[in-house]
Amino acid sequence: MSIKSLMNLNFIKFNPKSRFIILFIIFLLFNSCYIIVSMSKKVDLVYEQSKMIEEGQILYSGLWSTTTYLVESTGELNHTWQSGYFPGAAIKWLGEKTLLRTIRTGGGPIMGGAGGGIQRVEWDGTVVWDFRYNTNGLRTHHDIEVLPDGNILMIAWETKTRTEAIDAGRNPNYVSYQGLMPDHVIEVKPTGPDTGEIVWEWHMWDHLIQDYDSKKDNYGVIEEHPELIDINYATSQQLDFSHTNSIDYNEEFDQILLSVRYYNEIWIIDHSTTTEEAAGHTGGNSGMGGDLLYRWGNPQVYDAGSVNDEKFFNQHDATWIDNDFPGAGNILVFNNGANRPGSHYSSVDEIVPPVDENGAYYLEEGSAYGPEEQTWIYTANPPTSFYSNNCGGAQRLKSGNTLISNGDNGKIFEVNTDKETVWQYNTGSALFRAEYISPDQEPQEPDNPDLDCSGSLSWTNIKPGDSISGSFLIKNIGDSGSLLNWTINNSLINWGNWSFNPSSGENLTPEDGEITIQVSVVAPDEKETEFSGYIRIENINNSEDFELINVKLITPVNHHSIIKIIYQFFSRFFYFL
Repeated sequence: MSIKSLMNLNFIKFNPKSRFIILFIIFLLFNSCYIIVSMSKKVDLVYEQSKMIEEGQILYSGLWSTTTYLVESTGELNHTWQSGYFPGAAIKWLGEKTLLRTIRTGGGPIMGGAGGGIQRVEWDGTVVWDFRYNTNGLRTHHDIEVLPDGNILMIAWETKTRTEAIDAGRNPNYVSYQGLMPDHVIEVKPTGPDTGEIVWEWHMWDHLIQDYDSKKDNYGVIEEHPELIDINYATSQQLDFSHTNSIDYNEEFDQILLSVRYYNEIWIIDHSTTTEEAAGHTGGNSGMGGDLLYRWGNPQVYDAGSVNDEKFFNQHDATWIDNDFPGAGNILVFNNGANRPGSHYSSVDEIVPPVDENGAYYLEEGSAYGPEEQTWIYTANPPTSFYSNNCGGAQRLKSGNTLISNGDNGKIFEVNTDKETVWQYNTGSALFRAEYISPDQEPQEPDNPDLDCSGSLSWTNIKPGDSISGSFLIKNIGDSGSLLNWTINNSLINWGNWSFNPSSGENLTPEDGEITIQVSVVAPDEKETEFSGYIRIENINNSEDFELINVKLITPVNHHSIIKIIYQFFSRFFYFL
């Protein structure tokens, strides 16, 4: 017998009081599950310390979340943006209540950091730009950087066949039948709601060297060419053999900084080139075309050191420290520490690159690029208590403190120069990295519109089928400069044939004053009836802001029927007398 049948039999035998007790117990057990889940979520989001050294806000999105969060330094939630996509993977604050969000469009090989699109999203969630780069073996991934002119730098993969890889000097043992997906950088100028023009690009494929196959054109002595990239350094058969995971821009030098995880290096390239020059070895401010201007973290990649000289271990988030901040011009890196000799732990490393006022980097012939050591390193105590294998970020603050994102466990914390944790927040989920938004960048309170309507619609003695008209007023009584988008909803009225002019409107400001809505309706074909209802006028962007206009219509009463009723009444009255 089924469980359902047994339950039915038992309920037949139990008296009403017993049934009530059993139902109450089931209700408590059922709801206790939800209470536990709800409480555990709140515990994960506990604000752990009472004060952040700098006022400001934090922007982040979980790697497996379709929600982007903006939280106050107090831990209080300020705002959220919803999306139909997981991030792919960076989120960038643009100011003026707007953000750029990479999206994971799906399709193609499954690789870490895969994206495929970038969206510009306004405060109310409106997507005003939706750019895709995910066809024909191309796909954006990981990070983006906004240039001063509004163009956007994007990291992307392109696809090379196995034959193309071998022709470029790749050891056949290091390439599968699927080929390779090397990195490139594109600069996109938004041109429409879902379009963009690629105005500049750089491809690592144009700057390769190898010492495996002397028959190939790019054969050479690797240690003599630190400006080129050894295609055979990474020996696995992974499609993504370089895995660039962050990009930053230096306006002073017009240069681009890349973090290249599988080479355990950071690279700097010249952005002042044309696309044609970027594909070669001359041109631009540096005179080096698209060759590497600087690299640091793992000199054994270009045969200028050994495993003992390696400093970076699968690093992320390489950035120049902003001007006027402590350490300005230095480079800050989240050093994940995967495969670090001894034990696995993460650190945040700051280096002083050997660059002059013209953006040229010093390299002593036959040596590795300097510096020999980092100028500042953050590690936890003990070091192994802080470790993120896959993601992470670091951002220097104006105070000299550093905001750190532990990508694996979702913890965001601030440390001072003495490496003391002064603020901490747990997001409760893995994330790519968080971004600190200073008070001068913070979103101002939005100018909120407020819908107001006046008037009513009332008609009497209307013949069935007649057309009648009326009007009422709409205005925005909200904040000065606020924009009201409104529409009319007459679903609360199930009679008559209605029309409104206008039936909706956009960007109504308080300064516009009142607007008149002309209404016409065809009366129902029913006599001696009173019809009533409400017209609902709604703020499109705020479901809680609406007004109701009262409506009443009466069709004429049949006077012959009234006389007949009166005659019958008096006839009966006099009969009884």
